Amino acid sequence: MSDVRLPRLAIVGGGPAGLFAAERARAAGLDVDLFEAKGSVGRKFLIAGKGGLNLTHSEPRPAFDARYGAREAAVGGWLDRFDAQALRDWAAARGVPTFVGSSGRVFPDDRKAAPMLRGWVRQLREDGVRFHVQHRWTGWNDSGALVFETPDGSATHVADATLLALGGASWPQLGSDGRWQPVLSARGVDVAPLLSANCGFDIGWSAHLTERHAGAPLKPVVLHWTGLDGTPHALQGECVLTTTGIEGSAIYAISGTLRDTIARDGSALLELDLAPGRDLERLQTDLSRPRGRRSIGEHLRRATGLDAAKTALLFELLDRAALDDPARVAAAIKRLPLRLQAPRPIAEAISSAGGVRLEATDDALMLDALPGVFVAGEMLDWEAPTGGYLLTACWASAAVAVDGVLAWVRRDVGAA
Repeated sequence: MSDVRLPRLAIVGGGPAGLFAAERARAAGLDVDLFEAKGSVGRKFLIAGKGGLNLTHSEPRPAFDARYGAREAAVGGWLDRFDAQALRDWAAARGVPTFVGSSGRVFPDDRKAAPMLRGWVRQLREDGVRFHVQHRWTGWNDSGALVFETPDGSATHVADATLLALGGASWPQLGSDGRWQPVLSARGVDVAPLLSANCGFDIGWSAHLTERHAGAPLKPVVLHWTGLDGTPHALQGECVLTTTGIEGSAIYAISGTLRDTIARDGSALLELDLAPGRDLERLQTDLSRPRGRRSIGEHLRRATGLDAAKTALLFELLDRAALDDPARVAAAIKRLPLRLQAPRPIAEAISSAGGVRLEATDDALMLDALPGVFVAGEMLDWEAPTGGYLLTACWASAAVAVDGVLAWVRRDVGAA
């Protein structure tokens, strides 16, 4: 009977990246302990699935890779190891078949996150993964052991390799609070500031607009904006008026550019086409018809077909002289200028940008400054729009990191 012990891997963080890393590492024969600061794992994953779990996207590569912007090449390398189809196959193997929605997004057949998570955690436990909840990681002690705050006081853990999957800083009440940043920075790891991604923006509406129209959808609209390189862009989609400004799927898709423009220039100009189905000439003709005794608002709605929320935006941004001028109203309907002042706080964002710079890791996502420490998931410096791209990259990065862990422990510890 052999007394050779299995290489020990400590995984810190119980989101999808951490859980998937635990699964792959255990299947490869490692002894796995997973530590989670909260009382249960996968809390943000459950919230993400509250309105229907968008697991991945059916968009083919390389267009899929392009969703990761400046990190397209790096994340594309991860996807070479584990892509969207691999994620669907993984789900199917666990009794979770998926389907492609009308937008190309991929969902479990039941659209739910909770059954998948329960079954996943149960299987991990049966496979021998040890879970340690209410363990908040605070760094390392002088001997190199991991240190955790627990309800029973400080605890330490020694491992042959560590995989950090601590998330970014969005929805901090669910566990991803970014408190790991100073810990790694103090150890010489290059960490980019965490920023809001897939977020709404502040504009500064009047009380009248806020009280009457906050929460109202704007659909369809075409968004026009200028990229950081000066290139004009357009995107048709949907957005929502909020008490402070605007948000929604179309806004999230371009939030990184808008956020970075505000950081550079102090504000960002976003123009909305409120009537994509009507050209400027037709709008001007319809608006030029006599309005008789109808109010300006009623005339606008009848002449243009705009709903109450879109009409309210015109009243919000045009003065009386402009509202009386059909040409100016028509021009505003086709290019209504919104001046975005600031992204919403990171605690409200769907995800975050920034984190451990990929340049601070090797190709296996091991930290150059901390040999034997690997990083996966949203705490790495990449971002993507909603639509399944975020979760896919979390899974893929975990696959890459675990391959790195295996190479590391087999080289430096050895396996029986």
